[in-house]
Amino acid sequence: MQNRLIQSTTEYGITRREFLWISSMSAAGFMVGCAANPVTGKSQFMMVSEAQEIKIDKQHSPHQFSSDYGPLQDTSLNNYINQTGKNIAALTHRPHMPYSFRGVNATHVNAYAFPGGSIAATRGILLALENEAQLAALLGHELGHVNRRHTAEQMSKSVLTNLFIGGVAAYAGTKSSGLGRLASQLGMVGAGALLASYSRDNEREADASGLEYMVRAGYNANGFVGLMDTLRRTFKHKPNAIELMFATHPMSDERYRTAVEAVRTQYRYAKSLPFYRERYMDHTVKLRAMKGVIETMQKGESLMAKGKYGEAENRFTKALKRAPDDYAGLVMMSKCQLARKHYAKAISFAEKAKNAYPQEAQAYHLSGFAKIKQKDYASAYEEFKHYAKLLPGNPNIIFFKGLSLEGMQHIKESADEYYRYLQIVNRGENAKHAYQRLVEWGYIKP
Repeated sequence: MQNRLIQSTTEYGITRREFLWISSMSAAGFMVGCAANPVTGKSQFMMVSEAQEIKIDKQHSPHQFSSDYGPLQDTSLNNYINQTGKNIAALTHRPHMPYSFRGVNATHVNAYAFPGGSIAATRGILLALENEAQLAALLGHELGHVNRRHTAEQMSKSVLTNLFIGGVAAYAGTKSSGLGRLASQLGMVGAGALLASYSRDNEREADASGLEYMVRAGYNANGFVGLMDTLRRTFKHKPNAIELMFATHPMSDERYRTAVEAVRTQYRYAKSLPFYRERYMDHTVKLRAMKGVIETMQKGESLMAKGKYGEAENRFTKALKRAPDDYAGLVMMSKCQLARKHYAKAISFAEKAKNAYPQEAQAYHLSGFAKIKQKDYASAYEEFKHYAKLLPGNPNIIFFKGLSLEGMQHIKESADEYYRYLQIVNRGENAKHAYQRLVEWGYIKP
């Protein structure tokens, strides 16, 4: 019976060793399962250690940043965001965590935190902010999630625990990020499981901590009210630009009213502290010069998500006329061409994206995928090999390397890649293909 149970855990990507480790944790009972919340001091059920939070973060945050078109190439702005965040992080309940902060090139309105303290804000939300106090409120809110261990708590209470221990990459590979079928076909790995939607209670708690942290750091408390109001107004006027943030960070009028009341009472002394508007404007001047371009890309991405690829292409064309070297715009256009099965055009835009941002991996993935469609297997293999060098850990790249090698009739090498892939992912169309080939080639018995 135990052997069958151990075998069944592979459905979730867990090895026999990891299953036995989980079992030993369960046997240890509350000594392992309970921990004091760093903010409240109250005992909470927790099966994920701090070291595991950091390890999970390091493994998976780079894939999400790449999915969001990489960190900003504006080094000055990125340094400013990072330093602002670290100044606040030093005053939190977990100042020892390895915090890092960056802007990412995605155009939609969003911000998110990984459990080990890697935090990102998109170009879309940075454009929506009006001063540094609002940026501090945003980063403080995300720090609230990290300090209250909300992701680790979710993982401990659900089947996500198994996924994180054994196969987050496999799970994330089954999720699409707004482009549905196309994202699944491409095998893009973000971190959908890690960035699961927070509960309303989680959001209230992160709001409370974020407000506390930003005030400790010397910012006007009304910066938090301004952030809440900006998000509400943006959602009313441009819901498509902010829908992802509202999906993962549920917003409500009650949260806004709570912030107003907290500033009026508990933090009334902080209403005379500075907003640092000029400093924020100085650091975001290049970004704000691209506001029209970014809004056009937002519309294009929204159209593409609805399957309106021709209209989306028109938007991206318009944006790229004004910003021909914008990496996100070039990658979005490449994806759009892939969706339209215009593979030569997809490769052309992916090549331009690689030239614009050679350290970022996503364009190599798109180029490799398009080259497979053109049956240029040798070139495709080189693209995927380069992707893996830049951003290791995406199991789908192993599969695509195997597929490229199969196309080149390098059967033994292809079988090796397919076998490696099946050690990580054992369901879905790609896993089915890999398994069938290994059976056909006589490497495994059906």
